[in-house]
Amino acid sequence: MALHHRLIIVGSGPAGLTAALYSARANLSPVVFEGMQPGGQLTITTEVENFPGFPDGIMGPELMDQIRKQAQRFGAISLFKNVTKVDLQQRPFHIWADEEEYTADAVIVATGASARLLGLPSEKVYMGYGVSACATCDGFFYRGLEVVVVGGGDTAVEEAMFLTKFATRVTIIHRRDELRASKIMRDKAAGNPKISFLWDSVVEEILGREENGRKLVTGIRVRNVKTDQTTDLKTDGVFIGIGHQPNTQLFKGQLEMDAVGYLVTQGKGTTTNIPGVFVAGDVADSVYRQAISAAGTGCQAAIDAERWLEMND
Repeated sequence: MALHHRLIIVGSGPAGLTAALYSARANLSPVVFEGMQPGGQLTITTEVENFPGFPDGIMGPELMDQIRKQAQRFGAISLFKNVTKVDLQQRPFHIWADEEEYTADAVIVATGASARLLGLPSEKVYMGYGVSACATCDGFFYRGLEVVVVGGGDTAVEEAMFLTKFATRVTIIHRRDELRASKIMRDKAAGNPKISFLWDSVVEEILGREENGRKLVTGIRVRNVKTDQTTDLKTDGVFIGIGHQPNTQLFKGQLEMDAVGYLVTQGKGTTTNIPGVFVAGDVADSVYRQAISAAGTGCQAAIDAERWLEMND
């Protein structure tokens, strides 16, 4: 027999855990399915310096653990299980995790979005230690240093433009001989004296070392796709700018999505096309993708869910 809860939250990043905090304080006793990456993308972020309330910064995993403990203090329950299937076509909603079935009167989807990565083993080794997929999150750490951005679309150019505020030089590495970005972005990049280009090239390896027990990126190995020649280049940081993919595969055919797969909200709130199902965080945000903006929508989703439950009990 399925275990029933008033509110189930799928996802445990800043959005999911903030939603858990607010809904727990509203006596909804939410259950949070933390998934394959408890704490979300912040758990692979070393230091967070732009989350309000932490003037000296805080480690990403520690921040998420504190929000989780705060939510649990008010009665939220964390289940470290991966949701594998959902049925949102009828109430109560049905959710399956690790082959167990659960039902809920309301659901908040906070499954986030994942940065598209290169797939290199060394990329994982140095993620958060010189490799990043978020210039607005980590650009400040590269003041006075040289960095590279991998990609050729608007995402890559936007990252590169932002990084010129801090880095002395930004090199865009692209596998083709011209950018795929929109004309206005191409013109901005070409006109910025801090930006240079390495065409017809792909990153084969991220190079680094350990110094005083800390990992450090020192360079990259690139291959020219036309000549097949490899070259080692010195750099202090590698930013992957090939886009993000919302984690919405579970909800295809049930929740309304845009062409990329981001969940679409109805109006200004967090409601979806299915009454009783709400969204929060990067799963519906292709623009800001910050911990604080995700937490804000987590708060909104919890309030929307609480009000909806009151009206539909």
